[in-house]
Amino acid sequence: MISIHAFFHQASSTISYVVYEQASKQAMIIDSALDYSAHTGKLWTEFADQQIAFIANNNLHVEWILETHAHADHISAAYYLKSKLGGRIGAGAGVVEVQKTFIEFFDLDCANITRESQPFDHLFVDNETFSLGNSEVSVIATPGHTNDSVTYLIEGNAFVGDTLFMPDGGTARCDFPGGSAEVLFASIERLHRLPEQTVLWMCHDYQPEGRELKYNCTVAQSKADNIHVGRGNSRDDFVKLRESRDENLDIPRLLYPSVQLNIAAGKLPPKAANGKRFIKQPIAFI
Repeated sequence: MISIHAFFHQASSTISYVVYEQASKQAMIIDSALDYSAHTGKLWTEFADQQIAFIANNNLHVEWILETHAHADHISAAYYLKSKLGGRIGAGAGVVEVQKTFIEFFDLDCANITRESQPFDHLFVDNETFSLGNSEVSVIATPGHTNDSVTYLIEGNAFVGDTLFMPDGGTARCDFPGGSAEVLFASIERLHRLPEQTVLWMCHDYQPEGRELKYNCTVAQSKADNIHVGRGNSRDDFVKLRESRDENLDIPRLLYPSVQLNIAAGKLPPKAANGKRFIKQPIAFI
């Protein structure tokens, strides 16, 4: 039997989870975050340290530190957590294409991101399974928001990343490289074919109209009430809605620092000759 403890990172509206098996005390952390100030460039670990404290207080042993995708709105704490807790960092195999895209886009010197030197300890393929104690975890490829998005399914609980939001939040954008509204619709259909009592755990909640924080619902609730894909909306309806919305969205505030670090599982870039670390910021003269 597993337990789930949610942690809310308010600065990025991210929900991260510590999932653990009660008998074995084996645990996995999903979608953790570092704290980051964009205007000062400062990184700190307050949020991740809360998870470390929870793990210590409950005598848990971390087996896995998992990402549902290479996030564009917060910086992953995976590498930091591994340095403190051990465990293996895992992500979907599609992250290799994300790495290629952004290494080229930012003209990065990423000798540490190669087939021989991959920052992720394991890259999961569709329908792969692994164990958490005596419990089995299944990995479902759910691309569309990004082409590396995956869902982790354990004991009737599906950790869906940005593939779905709470029903009143709809769905995430699909205009990142490798994103596709049609592909996202197919991924959501796949999740909606899970048993109706399956609990869907979200990676974000932006609290529409200021409502209280919510971060899970059942498949039945999502199918019935999701404002973008529930209520009988067809694929064509969804694609038209999603693409029209995406045309008017600005890029995420932390896109540039996030993807540069997240394709390296949160590992910081090496220090320059002056002893400082840098991320790149593209500019466009208009």
